[in-house]
This record gives sequence, C-alpha cells and structure tokens, in this order.
Amino acid sequence: MGQKILIVEDEPDMVLGLKDNFEFEGYEVVTASDGLAGLERARAMKPDLLVLDIMLPKLSGLEVCKILRGEGYDKPILMLTARGQEIDKVVGLELGADDYVTKPFSVRELLARVRAILRRAEGTKKRLQRYRFADVELDFEAYKATRGGAPLDLSPREFELLRYLIERKGETVSRDKLLEDVWGYESYPSTRTVDTHIAKLRSKIGDSGQEPKHILTIHGFGYKFIDP
Repeated sequence: MGQKILIVEDEPDMVLGLKDNFEFEGYEVVTASDGLAGLERARAMKPDLLVLDIMLPKLSGLEVCKILRGEGYDKPILMLTARGQEIDKVVGLELGADDYVTKPFSVRELLARVRAILRRAEGTKKRLQRYRFADVELDFEAYKATRGGAPLDLSPREFELLRYLIERKGETVSRDKLLEDVWGYESYPSTRTVDTHIAKLRSKIGDSGQEPKHILTIHGFGYKFIDP
C-alpha cells in the first residue's frame, strides 16, 4: 500500500476531490472533517503526511499542528490557507508546518507539493546505522561487517541492499523498487541482477540453502527481510 495521507478539511466537495486524486496516485487516504477528529485520527494512524486546513470546526488547523508537534509527531504537515490569511501562514510555519498552499489551488499543484515534501521527508529519515541478527553484525556507517566474530567481506552495494531490506523489515519489497532505490535509475540493470546479488548476499550471511531464514523470496514479486 502507498504512503498514508490524512486530509483534515471541512468542505465535503474539496475532500472528495482530493481523496479521489490522491488515491489515483496510489496514496492511502483517510479524511476528517473537523480539527478534533483530525487530531484523533492523526494520533491513531500516524500518517506519512497531514494535509490540514487552517479554518476548521472544533479545533483550528493551527491548534492541531501545535498539539501534534508538541507530542512529537514528526511527519510533514501541509497547511491549506484561504487567500488573505497571511498572518496564519507565518504562525503555521512557526508552529511546525512544512509548507502551505493557498486556496483556490489546482489539485495538480497540491499533488506536486505533496510529492516533493514526501521525497524530502524520505531523504532526511534517519538511516539505520547498526544492526545484528543471528551471528552477523553490521555497521552501515563504516561499511564493516562480521559473522561469528570474523570479518565479513561485503561490497558497498551489498551493504546498501541489506540496509534497504532491513529498514523495511517484514515488508515485501519488489525487485523494481530495489532497482530504483538501491541501484538508482541511471545504471538500470535487469531484475536478474537483483536475484544474483541476493543469492551472493545469502551465501555470505549464511542464509542460503533450501529455506532461507532471513531474506525470503516472495515469488513473482520480490524479497522480504525477517528476523525471526
């Protein structure tokens, strides 16, 4: 499923339009029509992005933003403001909003903003620095690894592949996603490359054989790292 977006907006037509467009783009969307419900949903679902109108019944968007930031919610918040709410924009940014869009806006503009914000957020996410499983210890910062205390020779690409799968522990990651994020578009190899790398990686970490315990193959789709 795509990234989760919570839209807190009290104009039904706008909610419907935004929900349709976001879902079409592959996002998972939840909506709320007043500040209080928005606050409760944000706490419960911890969305990847919050689209928050400033003018809302029960609790204003500014208050929702302030409360969530005070509770340590660190995902991006995009404010929707009406024309002429200049002062609110400034206050919103001071309270921890990441960006704002002024009404009336085009849905395409909003989607472009959302994509940019989510990309930025992905980039600043704390990368995993160390991890251990079975008898393998990994230090992703220094690109050092040991297995059973002995040095383990992994290439930088193998480190990145492992880090990527471990950061998404329990999630199935498609071969295409691995190619896109670990290899990057510019060197576009084939999905066979992923399989070859995974096979090499498995034998290095002692996970080959009939039944791999850590890097599982999800047939016809991709791979999943688990730490039983």
